[in-house]
Amino acid sequence: MPNRYEIRKRRLPIAEINVVPYIDVMLVLLIIFMITAPLLNLGVQVDLPKADAAGMEIDPDNIPIIVTVMANGDLHLNAAGDDAGMVSPEQLVNQVAVFVRRNPRIEVLVGGDERAAYGQIYNTMVLLQKAGVSKVGLMGDPMESP
Repeated sequence: MPNRYEIRKRRLPIAEINVVPYIDVMLVLLIIFMITAPLLNLGVQVDLPKADAAGMEIDPDNIPIIVTVMANGDLHLNAAGDDAGMVSPEQLVNQVAVFVRRNPRIEVLVGGDERAAYGQIYNTMVLLQKAGVSKVGLMGDPMESP
């Protein structure tokens, strides 16, 4: 007759983790991220003026509002990572004012196309002032080294 120890030994489960389902899930997530990453475009394509200036550090916790002035004068709003698309001047003032009320220290950057008129960029900065923005930064591309 077998003793208790032998019976208990035969009934112990095997303590192994089956990692195959985890690998499958990881590969599916990898494929999803590879497909969606190129679709995450944070703005519109404009030709920013080139300048020999140092870049600024962006705080990842405080994503800036980016207002883009297109060559034809249209305004494009990318509000703290959410692409609002083309907006009218009135919509720009209203939407930026909401963000400024929530966070008065939010950074606002204006990116004007190189072919945009100075008056269009100036008027955009006036609209931002009406929205309650106290400090506005201008965006540009770095100079290409020779």
